[in-house]
Amino acid sequence: MNAHTRLVHDYEAGIGVTASAITPSLEPGSNLAATLPVWALAAGSVAALTAASNRIRTVRGLDPVAHHIDPGRITAAFCSERLLRINGRPATMFAELSGFFPTYDGWVRTHANYPHHRDRLLTALGLPVDAPLDLAVAQMAMSRASDIEEHAAANGAIAVRVRTEQEWAESPEGWAAASGPLVAIDERADRGEPGLPMGAAPFQPLRGLRVLDMTRVIAGPVATRSLALLGAEVLRVDPPWLPEIPWQFADTSQGKRSTLLDMRTQLPILNDLLRSADVLVTGYRPGSLEHAGLWAATRPGLVHGRVSAWGERGPWRGRRGFDSIVQAATGISNAEGPPAVPGYLPAQALDHASGYLLAAGVIDALVARSRDGIGRTVRVSLARTASWLLYAPDRTPRHPPAAAPDPADVISHAGIITAAPAIAEYPAYTSPAPDFGADRPAWPMTTR
Repeated sequence: MNAHTRLVHDYEAGIGVTASAITPSLEPGSNLAATLPVWALAAGSVAALTAASNRIRTVRGLDPVAHHIDPGRITAAFCSERLLRINGRPATMFAELSGFFPTYDGWVRTHANYPHHRDRLLTALGLPVDAPLDLAVAQMAMSRASDIEEHAAANGAIAVRVRTEQEWAESPEGWAAASGPLVAIDERADRGEPGLPMGAAPFQPLRGLRVLDMTRVIAGPVATRSLALLGAEVLRVDPPWLPEIPWQFADTSQGKRSTLLDMRTQLPILNDLLRSADVLVTGYRPGSLEHAGLWAATRPGLVHGRVSAWGERGPWRGRRGFDSIVQAATGISNAEGPPAVPGYLPAQALDHASGYLLAAGVIDALVARSRDGIGRTVRVSLARTASWLLYAPDRTPRHPPAAAPDPADVISHAGIITAAPAIAEYPAYTSPAPDFGADRPAWPMTTR
Protein backbone atom coordinates (compact mmCIF):
# COMPACT_ATOMS: atom_id res chain seq x y z
CA MET A 1 0.00 0.00 0.00
CA ASN A 2 1.57 3.34 -1.06
CA ALA A 3 1.42 6.59 0.89
CA HIS A 4 -1.35 8.01 -1.29
CA THR A 5 -3.58 5.00 -0.62
CA ARG A 6 -2.98 5.27 3.11
CA LEU A 7 -4.06 8.92 3.01
CA VAL A 8 -7.34 7.89 1.44
CA HIS A 9 -8.09 4.95 3.71
CA ASP A 10 -7.01 6.14 7.15
CA TYR A 11 -10.07 8.31 7.78
CA GLU A 12 -12.67 5.55 7.63
CA ALA A 13 -10.59 3.20 9.76
CA GLY A 14 -9.79 6.00 12.17
CA ILE A 15 -13.44 6.74 12.86
CA GLY A 16 -14.04 3.12 13.83
CA VAL A 17 -10.99 2.99 16.09
CA THR A 18 -11.95 6.22 17.84
CA ALA A 19 -15.52 5.07 18.35
CA SER A 20 -14.57 1.70 19.84
CA ALA A 21 -12.07 3.35 22.18
CA ILE A 22 -14.32 5.98 23.74
CA THR A 23 -17.96 5.01 23.32
CA PRO A 24 -18.16 2.44 26.18
CA SER A 25 -17.29 5.13 28.72
CA LEU A 26 -20.25 7.32 27.79
CA GLU A 27 -23.64 7.38 29.44
CA PRO A 28 -26.39 6.35 27.01
CA GLY A 29 -28.24 9.36 25.70
CA SER A 30 -25.65 11.86 26.84
CA ASN A 31 -24.09 12.47 23.42
CA LEU A 32 -26.02 12.49 20.15
CA ALA A 33 -28.08 9.37 21.00
CA ALA A 34 -29.72 7.83 17.93
CA THR A 35 -30.44 4.49 16.33
CA LEU A 36 -27.43 4.97 14.07
CA PRO A 37 -23.95 5.52 15.62
CA VAL A 38 -23.96 9.31 15.32
CA TRP A 39 -21.63 9.77 18.28
CA ALA A 40 -19.04 7.51 16.66
CA LEU A 41 -19.20 9.56 13.46
CA ALA A 42 -18.93 12.86 15.33
CA ALA A 43 -16.04 11.88 17.59
CA GLY A 44 -14.24 10.05 14.81
CA SER A 45 -14.39 12.98 12.39
CA VAL A 46 -12.98 15.37 15.00
CA ALA A 47 -10.28 12.83 15.86
CA ALA A 48 -9.39 12.64 12.14
CA LEU A 49 -8.87 16.39 12.14
CA THR A 50 -6.68 16.42 15.24
CA ALA A 51 -4.58 13.53 13.88
CA ALA A 52 -4.05 15.43 10.62
CA SER A 53 -3.10 18.57 12.55
CA ASN A 54 -0.37 16.60 14.31
CA ARG A 55 0.92 15.27 10.99
CA ILE A 56 1.42 18.78 9.67
CA ARG A 57 2.97 19.82 12.98
CA THR A 58 5.60 17.15 12.44
CA VAL A 59 6.29 18.36 8.91
CA ARG A 60 6.69 21.93 10.16
CA GLY A 61 9.10 20.92 12.91
CA LEU A 62 6.67 21.19 15.82
CA ASP A 63 5.93 18.73 18.59
CA PRO A 64 2.54 16.98 18.36
CA VAL A 65 -0.25 17.97 20.74
CA ALA A 66 -1.77 15.30 22.98
CA HIS A 67 -5.38 15.88 21.91
CA HIS A 68 -8.22 14.33 23.86
CA ILE A 69 -11.86 13.78 22.99
CA ASP A 70 -14.27 15.96 24.98
CA PRO A 71 -17.80 14.57 24.50
CA GLY A 72 -19.47 17.77 25.70
CA ARG A 73 -17.51 20.01 23.37
CA ILE A 74 -18.12 17.77 20.35
CA THR A 75 -21.82 17.48 21.11
CA ALA A 76 -22.10 21.26 21.47
CA ALA A 77 -20.24 21.85 18.19
CA PHE A 78 -22.45 19.40 16.29
CA CYS A 79 -25.60 20.98 17.80
CA SER A 80 -24.26 24.53 17.53
CA GLU A 81 -27.41 26.01 16.01
CA ARG A 82 -29.31 25.02 19.18
CA LEU A 83 -26.87 26.97 21.36
CA LEU A 84 -26.57 30.01 19.08
CA ARG A 85 -28.01 33.24 20.43
CA ILE A 86 -27.84 36.60 18.66
CA ASN A 87 -28.77 39.37 21.09
CA GLY A 88 -30.56 36.76 23.16
CA ARG A 89 -32.61 35.34 20.29
CA PRO A 90 -32.25 31.71 19.15
CA ALA A 91 -31.88 30.68 15.53
CA THR A 92 -34.86 29.64 13.44
CA MET A 93 -33.46 26.56 11.75
CA PHE A 94 -36.07 25.76 9.13
CA ALA A 95 -38.52 27.91 7.19
CA GLU A 96 -42.20 26.95 7.10
CA LEU A 97 -41.87 25.19 3.75
CA SER A 98 -38.85 23.17 4.88
CA GLY A 99 -39.64 19.80 6.43
CA PHE A 100 -41.46 16.49 6.01
CA PHE A 101 -44.79 16.55 4.19
CA PRO A 102 -47.17 13.64 3.48
CA THR A 103 -47.91 12.85 -0.15
CA TYR A 104 -50.44 10.68 -1.95
CA ASP A 105 -48.15 7.64 -1.62
CA GLY A 106 -45.58 8.46 1.06
CA TRP A 107 -43.51 11.37 2.29
CA VAL A 108 -41.23 14.04 0.90
CA ARG A 109 -38.63 16.20 2.61
CA THR A 110 -38.22 19.74 1.32
CA HIS A 111 -35.67 22.49 1.90
CA ALA A 112 -36.74 26.08 1.30
CA ASN A 113 -34.78 28.17 3.78
CA TYR A 114 -33.47 30.45 1.05
CA PRO A 115 -36.14 32.61 -0.66
CA HIS A 116 -35.10 31.52 -4.15
CA HIS A 117 -35.42 27.86 -3.17
CA ARG A 118 -38.91 28.53 -1.79
CA ASP A 119 -39.94 30.21 -5.06
CA ARG A 120 -38.57 27.31 -7.10
CA LEU A 121 -40.34 24.73 -4.94
CA LEU A 122 -43.69 26.47 -5.35
CA THR A 123 -43.09 26.66 -9.09
CA ALA A 124 -42.27 22.92 -9.14
CA LEU A 125 -45.59 22.30 -7.39
CA GLY A 126 -47.40 24.29 -10.11
CA LEU A 127 -48.22 27.14 -7.72
CA PRO A 128 -47.55 30.88 -7.81
CA VAL A 129 -44.56 32.04 -5.72
CA ASP A 130 -46.88 33.87 -3.32
CA ALA A 131 -48.99 30.78 -2.62
CA PRO A 132 -49.75 30.22 1.10
CA LEU A 133 -48.32 27.28 3.01
CA ASP A 134 -51.62 25.42 3.33
CA LEU A 135 -52.08 25.38 -0.45
CA ALA A 136 -48.58 23.96 -0.93
CA VAL A 137 -49.22 21.30 1.70
CA ALA A 138 -52.50 20.33 0.03
CA GLN A 139 -50.82 20.14 -3.37
CA MET A 140 -48.14 17.80 -2.02
CA ALA A 141 -50.76 15.64 -0.33
CA MET A 142 -52.42 15.08 -3.71
CA SER A 143 -49.17 14.32 -5.55
CA ARG A 144 -46.91 11.30 -5.81
CA ALA A 145 -43.65 11.69 -3.90
CA SER A 146 -41.56 10.69 -6.91
CA ASP A 147 -43.30 13.30 -9.08
CA ILE A 148 -42.56 16.04 -6.55
CA GLU A 149 -38.91 14.94 -6.45
CA GLU A 150 -38.50 15.01 -10.23
CA HIS A 151 -40.34 18.29 -10.72
CA ALA A 152 -38.22 19.86 -7.99
CA ALA A 153 -34.99 18.71 -9.63
CA ALA A 154 -36.14 20.04 -13.01
CA ASN A 155 -36.83 23.47 -11.50
CA GLY A 156 -33.72 23.77 -9.33
CA ALA A 157 -35.79 23.25 -6.18
CA ILE A 158 -34.97 20.88 -3.36
CA ALA A 159 -37.30 18.04 -2.43
CA VAL A 160 -36.74 14.28 -2.21
CA ARG A 161 -38.88 11.24 -1.68
CA VAL A 162 -38.30 9.64 1.73
CA ARG A 163 -36.77 6.23 1.01
CA THR A 164 -35.89 3.11 2.94
CA GLU A 165 -32.24 2.15 3.24
CA GLN A 166 -32.79 -0.72 0.81
CA GLU A 167 -34.46 1.50 -1.78
CA TRP A 168 -31.54 3.90 -1.69
CA ALA A 169 -28.85 1.21 -1.74
CA GLU A 170 -30.40 -0.47 -4.78
CA SER A 171 -30.77 2.72 -6.81
CA PRO A 172 -28.12 3.96 -9.29
CA GLU A 173 -27.79 7.22 -7.37
CA GLY A 174 -27.39 5.36 -4.08
CA TRP A 175 -24.77 3.01 -5.47
CA ALA A 176 -22.78 5.91 -6.93
CA ALA A 177 -22.96 7.96 -3.74
CA ALA A 178 -21.73 5.06 -1.58
CA SER A 179 -18.78 4.12 -3.77
CA GLY A 180 -15.25 5.36 -3.32
CA PRO A 181 -13.38 6.43 -0.17
CA LEU A 182 -14.87 8.51 2.61
CA VAL A 183 -12.27 11.19 1.87
CA ALA A 184 -10.87 11.05 -1.65
CA ILE A 185 -7.47 12.64 -2.31
CA ASP A 186 -6.43 12.74 -5.96
CA GLU A 187 -3.23 14.12 -7.45
CA ARG A 188 -3.53 16.74 -10.17
CA ALA A 189 -1.16 17.37 -13.03
CA ASP A 190 0.19 20.66 -11.73
CA ARG A 191 3.32 20.76 -9.60
CA GLY A 192 4.72 23.65 -7.60
CA GLU A 193 7.63 24.04 -5.24
CA PRO A 194 7.74 21.59 -2.30
CA GLY A 195 7.63 22.98 1.22
CA LEU A 196 5.31 25.19 3.27
CA PRO A 197 5.56 28.84 4.37
CA MET A 198 7.43 29.77 7.52
CA GLY A 199 5.81 30.89 10.75
CA ALA A 200 3.95 27.90 12.20
CA ALA A 201 3.33 27.85 15.96
CA PRO A 202 2.41 24.91 18.25
CA PHE A 203 -1.31 25.67 18.31
CA GLN A 204 -1.31 27.32 14.89
CA PRO A 205 0.32 24.71 12.65
CA LEU A 206 -1.36 26.23 9.56
CA ARG A 207 -0.10 29.77 10.13
CA GLY A 208 1.17 31.32 6.92
CA LEU A 209 -1.20 29.35 4.69
CA ARG A 210 -3.93 31.07 2.69
CA VAL A 211 -7.37 29.51 2.21
CA LEU A 212 -9.93 30.86 -0.24
CA ASP A 213 -13.35 29.81 1.07
CA MET A 214 -16.17 29.59 -1.47
CA THR A 215 -18.63 27.57 0.59
CA ARG A 216 -21.97 28.20 2.25
CA VAL A 217 -24.39 26.66 4.78
CA ILE A 218 -22.60 24.20 7.16
CA ALA A 219 -20.23 21.51 5.85
CA GLY A 220 -17.83 23.68 3.86
CA PRO A 221 -17.83 26.55 6.38
CA VAL A 222 -17.12 24.07 9.21
CA ALA A 223 -14.10 22.83 7.25
CA THR A 224 -12.70 26.30 6.65
CA ARG A 225 -13.51 27.42 10.20
CA SER A 226 -11.42 24.46 11.39
CA LEU A 227 -8.52 25.52 9.16
CA ALA A 228 -8.79 29.05 10.57
CA LEU A 229 -8.78 27.67 14.12
CA LEU A 230 -5.48 25.96 13.32
CA GLY A 231 -3.96 29.22 12.12
CA ALA A 232 -4.72 29.53 8.40
CA GLU A 233 -5.67 32.89 6.89
CA VAL A 234 -9.19 32.21 5.57
CA LEU A 235 -10.96 34.61 3.23
CA ARG A 236 -14.58 33.74 2.54
CA VAL A 237 -15.97 34.92 -0.79
CA ASP A 238 -19.71 35.27 -1.41
CA PRO A 239 -21.67 36.59 -4.39
CA PRO A 240 -23.22 39.99 -3.56
CA TRP A 241 -26.56 38.99 -5.05
CA LEU A 242 -27.02 35.98 -2.77
CA PRO A 243 -26.88 36.95 0.94
CA GLU A 244 -26.25 34.20 3.46
CA ILE A 245 -28.72 33.35 6.21
CA PRO A 246 -27.44 35.58 9.07
CA TRP A 247 -27.48 33.00 11.87
CA GLN A 248 -25.72 30.44 9.67
CA PHE A 249 -22.96 32.89 8.83
CA ALA A 250 -22.50 33.89 12.49
CA ASP A 251 -22.32 30.24 13.54
CA THR A 252 -19.68 29.07 11.05
CA SER A 253 -17.49 32.06 10.15
CA GLN A 254 -15.38 32.53 13.27
CA GLY A 255 -11.73 33.25 12.60
CA LYS A 256 -12.32 34.23 8.96
CA ARG A 257 -12.48 37.36 6.86
CA SER A 258 -15.43 37.97 4.52
CA THR A 259 -15.63 39.67 1.14
CA LEU A 260 -18.10 39.92 -1.74
CA LEU A 261 -17.21 39.22 -5.37
CA ASP A 262 -19.38 38.68 -8.41
CA MET A 263 -17.79 36.04 -10.66
CA ARG A 264 -19.81 37.37 -13.58
CA THR A 265 -18.04 40.76 -13.50
CA GLN A 266 -15.07 40.40 -11.11
CA LEU A 267 -13.51 37.12 -12.18
CA PRO A 268 -10.01 38.65 -12.65
CA ILE A 269 -9.95 39.72 -8.99
CA LEU A 270 -11.01 36.25 -7.91
CA ASN A 271 -8.34 34.66 -10.06
CA ASP A 272 -5.73 37.00 -8.57
CA LEU A 273 -6.69 35.77 -5.10
CA LEU A 274 -6.47 32.22 -6.34
CA ARG A 275 -2.94 32.70 -7.75
CA SER A 276 -1.56 33.26 -4.27
CA ALA A 277 -3.82 30.88 -2.33
CA ASP A 278 -2.52 27.61 -0.91
CA VAL A 279 -5.99 26.10 -0.61
CA LEU A 280 -9.33 26.60 -2.33
CA VAL A 281 -12.42 25.12 -0.67
CA THR A 282 -15.65 25.03 -2.68
CA GLY A 283 -19.17 23.81 -2.10
CA TYR A 284 -20.57 24.32 -5.58
CA ARG A 285 -22.10 21.50 -7.56
CA PRO A 286 -19.56 19.62 -9.71
CA GLY A 287 -18.58 21.55 -12.83
CA SER A 288 -20.10 24.91 -11.81
CA LEU A 289 -16.86 26.78 -11.17
CA GLU A 290 -15.10 25.33 -14.19
CA HIS A 291 -17.98 26.55 -16.32
CA ALA A 292 -17.64 30.03 -14.79
CA GLY A 293 -13.95 30.22 -15.76
CA LEU A 294 -12.45 30.23 -12.27
CA TRP A 295 -9.53 28.05 -13.35
CA ALA A 296 -7.98 30.66 -15.64
CA ALA A 297 -4.96 31.03 -13.35
CA THR A 298 -4.43 28.55 -10.54
CA ARG A 299 -1.35 28.35 -8.41
CA PRO A 300 0.78 25.28 -9.17
CA GLY A 301 0.40 22.87 -6.27
CA LEU A 302 -2.96 24.28 -5.14
CA VAL A 303 -4.97 22.04 -2.82
CA HIS A 304 -8.66 22.08 -3.78
CA GLY A 305 -11.14 20.86 -1.19
CA ARG A 306 -14.59 20.06 -2.57
CA VAL A 307 -17.79 19.22 -0.73
CA SER A 308 -21.02 18.24 -2.45
CA ALA A 309 -24.32 16.70 -1.46
CA TRP A 310 -24.37 13.60 -3.67
CA GLY A 311 -20.80 13.09 -4.86
CA GLU A 312 -19.23 13.75 -8.23
CA ARG A 313 -20.51 10.82 -10.22
CA GLY A 314 -23.82 9.11 -10.71
CA PRO A 315 -27.20 10.41 -11.87
CA TRP A 316 -27.58 12.83 -8.95
CA ARG A 317 -24.14 14.45 -9.20
CA GLY A 318 -25.63 17.74 -10.42
CA ARG A 319 -28.51 17.93 -7.95
CA ARG A 320 -28.73 20.27 -5.01
CA GLY A 321 -28.97 18.93 -1.49
CA PHE A 322 -28.58 19.63 2.20
CA ASP A 323 -28.02 17.47 5.27
CA SER A 324 -31.73 17.02 5.99
CA ILE A 325 -32.40 16.14 2.35
CA VAL A 326 -29.62 13.54 2.26
CA GLN A 327 -30.96 11.99 5.49
CA ALA A 328 -34.37 11.59 3.87
CA ALA A 329 -33.20 10.19 0.53
CA THR A 330 -30.67 7.70 1.90
CA GLY A 331 -32.94 5.95 4.42
CA ILE A 332 -31.59 7.62 7.55
CA SER A 333 -34.93 9.35 8.22
CA ASN A 334 -36.70 6.03 7.83
CA ALA A 335 -34.29 4.36 10.28
CA GLU A 336 -34.59 7.12 12.88
CA GLY A 337 -38.37 7.56 12.86
CA PRO A 338 -41.21 5.58 14.42
CA PRO A 339 -43.12 3.18 12.13
CA ALA A 340 -44.51 4.91 9.04
CA VAL A 341 -43.29 8.36 10.13
CA PRO A 342 -39.86 9.72 9.12
CA GLY A 343 -37.45 10.98 11.77
CA TYR A 344 -34.10 12.71 11.86
CA LEU A 345 -30.70 12.63 13.50
CA PRO A 346 -30.11 14.60 16.72
CA ALA A 347 -27.83 17.00 14.83
CA GLN A 348 -26.89 17.99 11.29
CA ALA A 349 -24.25 15.30 11.69
CA LEU A 350 -23.61 14.67 8.00
CA ASP A 351 -22.76 18.34 7.51
CA HIS A 352 -20.52 18.71 10.55
CA ALA A 353 -18.70 15.39 10.15
CA SER A 354 -18.11 16.01 6.44
CA GLY A 355 -16.68 19.40 7.31
CA TYR A 356 -14.15 18.03 9.79
CA LEU A 357 -13.22 15.20 7.42
CA LEU A 358 -12.70 17.66 4.56
CA ALA A 359 -10.44 19.80 6.76
CA ALA A 360 -8.42 16.71 7.70
CA GLY A 361 -8.04 15.74 4.04
CA VAL A 362 -6.94 19.25 3.06
CA ILE A 363 -4.28 19.21 5.78
CA ASP A 364 -2.98 15.82 4.65
CA ALA A 365 -2.87 17.06 1.06
CA LEU A 366 -0.75 19.99 2.28
CA VAL A 367 1.54 17.54 4.08
CA ALA A 368 1.97 15.59 0.85
CA ARG A 369 2.52 18.78 -1.16
CA SER A 370 5.24 19.87 1.25
CA ARG A 371 7.23 16.83 0.08
CA ASP A 372 6.52 16.70 -3.65
CA GLY A 373 4.93 20.03 -4.64
CA ILE A 374 2.01 18.27 -6.35
CA GLY A 375 -1.46 19.81 -6.30
CA ARG A 376 -4.30 17.65 -5.05
CA THR A 377 -8.09 17.58 -5.01
CA VAL A 378 -9.79 16.48 -1.78
CA ARG A 379 -13.42 15.41 -2.03
CA VAL A 380 -16.14 14.57 0.47
CA SER A 381 -19.90 14.33 0.05
CA LEU A 382 -22.78 14.25 2.49
CA ALA A 383 -24.16 11.13 0.83
CA ARG A 384 -20.85 9.28 1.22
CA THR A 385 -20.72 10.26 4.90
CA ALA A 386 -24.30 9.00 5.18
CA SER A 387 -23.18 5.67 3.74
CA TRP A 388 -20.57 5.31 6.48
CA LEU A 389 -23.27 5.90 9.08
CA LEU A 390 -25.71 3.45 7.50
CA TYR A 391 -23.17 0.65 7.14
CA ALA A 392 -21.48 1.14 10.52
CA PRO A 393 -22.10 -1.49 13.22
CA ASP A 394 -23.53 -0.95 16.72
CA ARG A 395 -26.99 0.39 16.08
CA THR A 396 -29.10 1.22 19.12
CA PRO A 397 -32.80 1.03 18.19
CA ARG A 398 -33.83 1.34 21.85
CA HIS A 399 -32.19 4.52 23.06
CA PRO A 400 -33.23 7.43 25.26
CA PRO A 401 -33.79 10.84 23.71
CA ALA A 402 -30.57 12.67 22.92
CA ALA A 403 -29.65 15.06 25.70
CA ALA A 404 -29.51 18.76 24.88
CA PRO A 405 -26.04 20.25 24.41
CA ASP A 406 -24.58 21.78 27.54
CA PRO A 407 -25.03 25.60 27.58
CA ALA A 408 -21.69 25.80 29.39
CA ASP A 409 -19.84 24.78 26.21
CA VAL A 410 -20.21 28.18 24.56
CA ILE A 411 -18.27 31.35 23.91
CA SER A 412 -19.73 34.85 23.85
CA HIS A 413 -18.76 38.02 21.99
CA ALA A 414 -20.64 41.26 21.32
CA GLY A 415 -24.09 39.79 21.87
CA ILE A 416 -23.45 36.57 19.95
CA ILE A 417 -23.24 33.24 21.78
CA THR A 418 -21.88 30.28 19.82
CA ALA A 419 -20.61 26.79 20.60
CA ALA A 420 -16.97 26.48 21.59
CA PRO A 421 -14.59 24.66 19.20
CA ALA A 422 -14.94 20.89 19.03
CA ILE A 423 -11.20 20.50 19.60
CA ALA A 424 -10.92 20.56 23.38
CA GLU A 425 -7.47 22.18 23.53
CA TYR A 426 -8.79 25.39 21.95
CA PRO A 427 -10.84 27.52 24.39
CA ALA A 428 -12.22 29.79 21.65
CA TYR A 429 -11.84 30.78 18.01
CA THR A 430 -9.22 33.36 17.07
CA SER A 431 -11.97 35.92 16.35
CA PRO A 432 -15.77 36.05 16.10
CA ALA A 433 -17.54 35.96 12.76
CA PRO A 434 -16.95 39.22 10.84
CA ASP A 435 -19.69 41.34 9.35
CA PHE A 436 -20.86 39.74 6.11
CA GLY A 437 -18.82 41.10 3.20
CA ALA A 438 -16.93 43.60 5.36
CA ASP A 439 -13.40 42.96 4.04
CA ARG A 440 -11.49 43.90 0.91
CA PRO A 441 -10.86 41.11 -1.64
CA ALA A 442 -7.15 40.90 -0.84
CA TRP A 443 -4.75 38.87 1.23
CA PRO A 444 -3.16 40.65 4.21
CA MET A 445 0.61 41.02 3.91
CA THR A 446 1.05 39.40 7.34
CA THR A 447 0.37 35.93 5.92
CA ARG A 448 3.59 35.86 3.89
